[in-house]
Amino acid sequence: MYSFKAIKTPRVSEEVAERIKQAILQRHFKVGEKLPAERQLAEDFQVSRVAVREALRLLENSGFITTRQGAGGGAFVTDLTLENISQAFLDLFLAGKFSIPELCQARLLLDPEVARLAAEKVTPDRARQLEEALEAEDQSIHTLAEDIPIKTRVHYLLMEMCGNRLYQTLARLLLVITRMVVQAANPDPEVVHPAGMHRPVVEAVVAGESEAAAEAMKEHTIEFAENLLRMEDDYRRKMASGDLPPVRG
Repeated sequence: MYSFKAIKTPRVSEEVAERIKQAILQRHFKVGEKLPAERQLAEDFQVSRVAVREALRLLENSGFITTRQGAGGGAFVTDLTLENISQAFLDLFLAGKFSIPELCQARLLLDPEVARLAAEKVTPDRARQLEEALEAEDQSIHTLAEDIPIKTRVHYLLMEMCGNRLYQTLARLLLVITRMVVQAANPDPEVVHPAGMHRPVVEAVVAGESEAAAEAMKEHTIEFAENLLRMEDDYRRKMASGDLPPVRG
């Protein structure tokens, strides 16, 4: 059984949280596994249970664990996903700490390169998947909840095709942040992302034209950014007037 070492530092709860986090990252505790009880952790670290409780709160806020009450309850390791990270960015957006232009600027740097690499690696099977995803976008208007996975399918396919795992991770993070921001603003889906916006990108990728794919994605990102800016202006105006309560993702 994994055993923690004693801690001696002024910032005890933060150090406890860091030690537990490292143990999780090093797979000493697997997803779904229950951490030792507060009393056991306090004994292992030789700190107070108050410090342990605060450390667990920090870990839960950062998405590493979830706490359950009642019989069989305790602190359990979660499946760390981009959703956990993106929630912090959503909170920053709702608080006005970062803006749509900053988000779109990051996507403008990354998404065209992902499309360029995807075009270099396109296969008949991937081409078919992209065309099917594009066809799904052209169907009748959906609710926002139904529309988002349909309209983001092309992007996820391009990420999988690009062959660069770091690009893929960063692009996924930016896409998840975008999705959560859009969900918070709750716009008309056909206003923020009309059907057909991905067609030039898909056509270039399917044709294996890497530079054309990058340019098409650049133009798409700029057009989408303009729609997001209008969405943000409308959202913040409604928030300021009290017409729209804050929504968490």
